[in-house]
Amino acid sequence: MQRTGLFIERAGFLQRLNPLTKVTGVLLLIGATFLLPAPLTGAALLAGVLLPLAFVSLIGRRFLDILLKTLLPALISLVLVQGLFFPTSDPTTVAVGPLLFRRAGLQFALNTGSRLLVVAGAPLLLFQTTHPGTLVQGLIQSGMPRSIGYILLVALQLIPAISERAVGVAEAQRARGLETEGNVLQRIRGVLPLISPLIVGALVEAEARAIAIEARAFNAPGPKTWLRDIPDPRAEYAARIMMLAALGALIVWRIAWFFSG
Repeated sequence: MQRTGLFIERAGFLQRLNPLTKVTGVLLLIGATFLLPAPLTGAALLAGVLLPLAFVSLIGRRFLDILLKTLLPALISLVLVQGLFFPTSDPTTVAVGPLLFRRAGLQFALNTGSRLLVVAGAPLLLFQTTHPGTLVQGLIQSGMPRSIGYILLVALQLIPAISERAVGVAEAQRARGLETEGNVLQRIRGVLPLISPLIVGALVEAEARAIAIEARAFNAPGPKTWLRDIPDPRAEYAARIMMLAALGALIVWRIAWFFSG
């Protein structure tokens, strides 16, 4: 079965776009997150751009589920550490139960946390709405070397493959009587027998991939053909130009604002 990574097959808005358009949008969102100095810029981009795009692409719940499960511990730590210990001369505090948070620290934590959500959420939305093969094909057709495209494709598909193999190996070892649950020491002991099957399995899969791409004349010189074409309407090409122009304008404005201040 072909691995598709984080991709969720839906008939949504972003799924119909050219992958280059989505990559350009990701670059613009991440750039705007750091270049715009307004407070809570990340929160505005998350609520005003990323979440609406996720829901019109019919993956809103899965998008939020993965994003929050991944970043929620870091966000909680950020609020606690910065809210309680942020160095500031502003004595204003905000009481939350028995804790007194510094207002400047909370503002810093909210700004940083919201930007972190955008930086992680924009690529996540790209991968959830774009098949890895389509993404790599679009990048290669735009000028990326085929070798780099292959490495990127393997990376996108290898993580879920290793995760599924790890679950299978753990279940097989548990069926043989291996203790993989309990206290920390037992869990560490249970991890060691899983390493060897995972490494061997990864090497076998790498060899199989190498044989497969050689059989398809991966290193043969000359132009390559593709099984399917990726539509690239003029409107999307114009939108990419506008997004790149907007990103360039933001960079120039930010540099000018820095030196003028």
